[in-house]
Amino acid sequence: MSHAVRAAVSATDLAEATRIATAALTLDAAEAADLVGSLSRPPAERRWTALATDGGVVMVSLSATDPGNGHIDLLAVHPSMRGQGRGRALVQAAEEWLRGQGARQAHFTGNPPCYAWPGIDVRYTAAACLAESLGYERYHVAWNMTADLGADLSVEDDLRRLEATGVRVHAADENREGVAAFVREHWNDLWAWEATHAAGLHYAERDGRVLGFAAWGARPGWFGPMGTSPDARGLGVGRVLLRRCLADQRAAGQASAQIGWVGPLRFYSHAVGARAERVFWLYRRDLA
Repeated sequence: MSHAVRAAVSATDLAEATRIATAALTLDAAEAADLVGSLSRPPAERRWTALATDGGVVMVSLSATDPGNGHIDLLAVHPSMRGQGRGRALVQAAEEWLRGQGARQAHFTGNPPCYAWPGIDVRYTAAACLAESLGYERYHVAWNMTADLGADLSVEDDLRRLEATGVRVHAADENREGVAAFVREHWNDLWAWEATHAAGLHYAERDGRVLGFAAWGARPGWFGPMGTSPDARGLGVGRVLLRRCLADQRAAGQASAQIGWVGPLRFYSHAVGARAERVFWLYRRDLA
């Protein structure tokens, strides 16, 4: 069965995309509106579009750092309309748009710094099956950790210890650009964008020099990124910054926080008792 696919980037289209995503993305329904909104307000240099068919939507973008790589950022088909080929039609339309933009590969992976998920959550089995049936290769695994925000997030003793060494911790309300510059220098522009657009940002400094940062809410509802400069490691700065951010998220009404695209499992487990939970498969396919 063929399905007509159209561009869908108006406010009305995106409202309908939110409705479909809320119904379809059962693991992320509470975040659907934020995710659609975030993906439709990416960094200025990103090329993106939304495509829709009756009962389905796909959001797709090109990597700003490597325009040869395209990303299928969000795919949703209303539960009442599954099994009729809409998902397949939407992915194929997304691939055709990417080819027209010069992309050489399509990825079911997050397109940092503005993304929904690292890849396909393994519990969205139908999406993984669709990707594999279309010839996508599973090439990597990523995972999130979950931090329960009812845990002890106190940092008073740590702050006193750090202050004795000249290190102070601040919320970055008035120095966000300075912190973003630190992030850009030590990591990359993608993390700097997240630091700039995060709902909350904390940093540590000594003698006016930034030593580390942690952010939350650049990807709606999630913690990250965070990092400390090499000369600050071992001071316990990361633990304090993490806890400060999670306390913010608790104050914002969250009962738990996703720590996205995790590298150091042991650090988060020890610092706040976080546990590995969401697992994502990353897929790719050549478009030639």
